[in-house]
Amino acid sequence: MILPPATLGMLGGGQLGRFFVTAAHEMGYQVWVLDPDRNSPAGQIAERHFCVAYDDYAVLDEFAAGCAAITTEFENVPADTLDYLAKFVPVRPGAGAVAVCQNRIAEKSFLRDNGFPHGPFVAVHSENDLKTVPAELFPAILKVACFGYDGKGQATVNNVEEALIAFGHFKGEHCVLEQRLPLDYEVSVVLARDGNGRVACFPTGENRHTRGILDVSIVPARTSACLKSDAEDVAARIAEQLGYIGTMGVEFFVSRGRLMVNEMAPRPHNSGHYTLDACVTNQFEQQVRALCGLPLGEARAHSASVMVNLLGDLWYDGDTYREPDWARLYAIPSLKLHLYGKHHARPGRKMGHFTLIGDDPEAVQQAALAARAAIGIRDE
Repeated sequence: MILPPATLGMLGGGQLGRFFVTAAHEMGYQVWVLDPDRNSPAGQIAERHFCVAYDDYAVLDEFAAGCAAITTEFENVPADTLDYLAKFVPVRPGAGAVAVCQNRIAEKSFLRDNGFPHGPFVAVHSENDLKTVPAELFPAILKVACFGYDGKGQATVNNVEEALIAFGHFKGEHCVLEQRLPLDYEVSVVLARDGNGRVACFPTGENRHTRGILDVSIVPARTSACLKSDAEDVAARIAEQLGYIGTMGVEFFVSRGRLMVNEMAPRPHNSGHYTLDACVTNQFEQQVRALCGLPLGEARAHSASVMVNLLGDLWYDGDTYREPDWARLYAIPSLKLHLYGKHHARPGRKMGHFTLIGDDPEAVQQAALAARAAIGIRDE
């Protein structure tokens, strides 16, 4: 076990890293953050902020020398960086697991090769790969293999000709072409797995997206107990197969009643933010526990909850930049507001979230949607 007051390392300094720093501080640890953004939300509250690129090996040496263990808050930290640091200090999750999740071709191939439910797809390395795609795969979504998130780097295509045009717009980057499935709804499972293979799954959440960005997460998900159990089982088996240590999220489509894995995130997940206020142990404390070799905490929810994302659009009234009227949210006793301390709001940027909690799931959902409207979030 790594015990307080040890220093832990965090690669990445966004809101997920900030919540990790908070959890680690509450447990008695110190945290160093490495992130190239001088306005890093996590760096603001860490003991040290190394404001350098992830491949600055001289600084990586200093970082490794001062940390008892290192983790990451987003999947696009180069796997080479994780591999390098792992020569000197425990790095969890490992580079191999992160590498699978940070490349959609590797991710889809992993699901296929290990028998996990997934939709039809084709790996696209060149135009020739698209020219031989069978017509029954369309309509489809073309996604860049690396560095796409929140709906970025994606295009809906209805035939080979449209796919070729989209591939050109992506400047020939490697992609996956995924069949567009008829969607009933979406769910996700956030879990933690320790170094002994023990897994703690948080309750399955039901998710709604707008413009490719998570809008609302509802817990418990409004689906059958059987489907929730199946989702948790698949997520746990994915973590086992990856040899994963830490907190991770697995997103699913439910299509014609069938569960299909959409994506895996080797880190805490936006849809798991409800755990901060509605669970015995939150996803960030679990990340600290798994990193340090501590026993995992209880993942049980003590309240029903609805989490609503707050995007940078809220800071704009036409062309006028202004702070939202937070008094509207603070007036609701069962609402918990979390703002991330980001330097500047821009449309589509995740600036914060709020969570409604309570005993009655239906009442919580109604109150959350009313609060969402009151702060000025409009349905599209």
